[in-house]
Amino acid sequence: MVYQRVLRRALFRMGGGDAEVAHERTLRVTTRLGALPPVVAGLNRYFGGGTPRTVFGVRFPGPVGLAAGMDKDGRALRAWPAFGFGFVEVGTVTRYAQPGNPRPRLHRLPASEAVINRMGFNNGGAAALAARLRALGPLRVPLGVSIGKSKVTPVEEAVDDYRASLDVLAPHADYFAVNVSSPNTPGLRGLQDKAALDELLGALETTVPLLVKIAPDLSEHAMADVLEVCAAHGIAGLIATNTTLSRDGIAPQDAERATETGGLSGRPLTARALQVVTFVAKESNLPVIGVGGIHTADDALRMLDAGASLVQVYTGLIYRGPGLVRAINRAAR
Repeated sequence: MVYQRVLRRALFRMGGGDAEVAHERTLRVTTRLGALPPVVAGLNRYFGGGTPRTVFGVRFPGPVGLAAGMDKDGRALRAWPAFGFGFVEVGTVTRYAQPGNPRPRLHRLPASEAVINRMGFNNGGAAALAARLRALGPLRVPLGVSIGKSKVTPVEEAVDDYRASLDVLAPHADYFAVNVSSPNTPGLRGLQDKAALDELLGALETTVPLLVKIAPDLSEHAMADVLEVCAAHGIAGLIATNTTLSRDGIAPQDAERATETGGLSGRPLTARALQVVTFVAKESNLPVIGVGGIHTADDALRMLDAGASLVQVYTGLIYRGPGLVRAINRAAR
């Protein structure tokens, strides 16, 4: 409650209400906290951890992960486990460093507890991330790396682009998330089509578990195609879901903000993300990481009950604070 009554209000006013300014400052503070052992120890004592579980051959000390997008370049990796996260996913990272789309590109919809982003995979590039991870050394929790297509790379050359990122980062990742579902890179979602996905996954050879991250906007027929291709290539699991292009569930107070282009995340995605997780878990034997609209411990439990092996949070963290992670860990024991 302290977070929602005090800290969130301060964050939402920061930078004149610019959501990306608040994000950047939060990340800088979190990075500094991770460099202070007494602070990390104190956070560990308060937030604790979850119940360990092994999924696709990787042991996770807890079921709650930090979703991709919060810490794209892996700057605060020493701090996140202290807040109770059982794993962290960095990225989405691309082969080439890129600035992303023009700002402003991150918009809060407070009445809906939602965010619209059109970041466009802003990141320092796969080689820079690999160098940072090499310098950091082993982490306390498993590290996932989300990889995507560089904007400058034509779609017909996407396979080589993904493969280059995979090769340079493989020594540092506990799993890879193949992001073919962001709505903010032109042509990217076309890689979810059966033939394109088949070609891409067939070219990504690694001993590190590969997961595919899918959009919530796919039909059941399209999801079934994705599952078929994933099974054919021995994919380790799926991440369901990414952001949505839908604007269903937006509060009237946010109607004007909802006209912004980009992917929507947060509370309006709760029901649809659960539907996708339920479908994927029912139609395949692949482990699922459930993500999308998890704002309470009950939301997470419903995901786990629907067949998810793990869950991830991001927008829920913005609106509910790190106490959300603590609550999920306690409820999932």
